[in-house]
Amino acid sequence: MGFITESLKTALALIVSLDREVFSAVWTSLSVASWSIVFATLAGVPVGVAVGLGDFRLKRAVITLLNTLMGMPTVVIGVLVYSFLSRRGPLGGWGLLFTPKAMIIGQTILAIPIVASYTVTAVKGADWRILPTAYTLGAGRVQSMAQLLREARFGVMAAVVAGFGRVISEVGVAMMVGGNIRVYTRTMTTAIALETSKGEFAMGLALGIILMAVALGVNLLLQTLQLGKQP
Repeated sequence: MGFITESLKTALALIVSLDREVFSAVWTSLSVASWSIVFATLAGVPVGVAVGLGDFRLKRAVITLLNTLMGMPTVVIGVLVYSFLSRRGPLGGWGLLFTPKAMIIGQTILAIPIVASYTVTAVKGADWRILPTAYTLGAGRVQSMAQLLREARFGVMAAVVAGFGRVISEVGVAMMVGGNIRVYTRTMTTAIALETSKGEFAMGLALGIILMAVALGVNLLLQTLQLGKQP
């Protein structure tokens, strides 16, 4: 018990003192996760709208695929991205492997199904009369879609928040394509794994506390959005 208490005291001291090692990993995590969710939103929301509004033969199969991809192991995505970005891969000449850009690519792929699936649910739950009403009033297709997204904005924001929560806490992609390089690609999750394996429990605990605080903030934001949707 004394070991845990001392480690907790040291962890809090590292946080309060704004330790460079700790907050370098925090900054890398937040930066990579933020860029990843931006790109995932740009790709996932249109896909979710198209699937949610579309009436095509394989719609149920596509929705099932999106739901399945939401639970895809991060190491699988890491392997796929690594195979493309490695020196022998088709994109090896770009020199992206073991860089933050490679991590962003992998985490974007991880988040797209989450954003798309949540968006499908949000769009299907919106008032279906919005589009025909908008068309009747002379709105174009883009304006009508914008009005629909405005109606479903809480669900779409929840999709974005859920995607961010997924990528900020993942470790497989970050470790495999980022390389866990100190003050460059080391994230909170990869640093926790490394420091704990080295016996530096206090450092891992400090990062764990910050990661839990971020996760708590994300979940509180998601609950706020869900409550805001209720009449």
